[in-house]
Amino acid sequence: MSENKHIVISKFGDTSVLEIQSKPIPEPAANEVLIRVAFSGVNPIDVKTRAGLGWAAAQNKDNLPWTLGYDIAGEVIQCGANSERFPIGQQVAGFIGFPLEGGGYSQYITVNEAQLSAIPESVTLEAAAAIPLAGQTAIQAINQANVEEGERVLILAGAGGVGHIAVQVAIAKKAEVYTTCGEDNLDFIAGLGAHAINYHFSPVSERLSDVDVLIDLVGGDAALDALKCLKDEARVVTVPTLTAETICERATKLGFRATGMLVSPSTELLDALLYMIGIGMLKVEIESIFPMHQAAEAHAQIETGHTRGKIVLDMK
Repeated sequence: MSENKHIVISKFGDTSVLEIQSKPIPEPAANEVLIRVAFSGVNPIDVKTRAGLGWAAAQNKDNLPWTLGYDIAGEVIQCGANSERFPIGQQVAGFIGFPLEGGGYSQYITVNEAQLSAIPESVTLEAAAAIPLAGQTAIQAINQANVEEGERVLILAGAGGVGHIAVQVAIAKKAEVYTTCGEDNLDFIAGLGAHAINYHFSPVSERLSDVDVLIDLVGGDAALDALKCLKDEARVVTVPTLTAETICERATKLGFRATGMLVSPSTELLDALLYMIGIGMLKVEIESIFPMHQAAEAHAQIETGHTRGKIVLDMK
């Protein structure tokens, strides 16, 4: 344990602004633990912030260099005063520093123990790093929409990180789930139990109608088109913050109940997600694991908009 490498942005821009720096390994304060991070999840908000877009970028523009990342999984290697939840050697996962602090793209990080969940023995560190932000976003979106048994639910981008979890959660609620995806993911979506709609073939509005709930994970024109699929008094939850106001305004004018959503970290929810993964109730798809020195390639993959499931960084 000699140095703490972490991935930072010293300025906003394309993937070339990502760089590895070293800093001292921190000491845990009271109620904190020091974690040796094994894997960090990569999320679209990381890419957006790196590019200088969104609230986290605006709030941190004078706080550069800044370490990205909100999803971590690793091992507790030191406990601060009064830290009693986890023993040394416990594997833990966390949805940390959201949305302004970040810090997850680090080899070592101190975290308040209240923000962490123990990883069951049956769950891999890779899966645990992939699930915190995406899994909680998915569940909170489904819950906010009050999805009920038998309802027709349309989820845009169901093969993505949030989408493939949202699909499974909606199906577990016994909803009739439809989702948009590319041709390469038709079989993947079918395997999750949803009806796949190839968005390359034609707009979803030409393929589907009488939808009770729209979970929008794309925003923009795709979301505006999807509004045409909804029945009277349908509910809309839109997650992409950059277009939320536009989508909500249009949906409201059409008579739908529409809200934007910002995920709220919850250790209880993360506990539940890890439990469901551990007993096989929930599948986490990881498309690629990149070594930390290939963070730029990881961000480039997210920027394609065609990632199946999640991208994870190996921080070891």
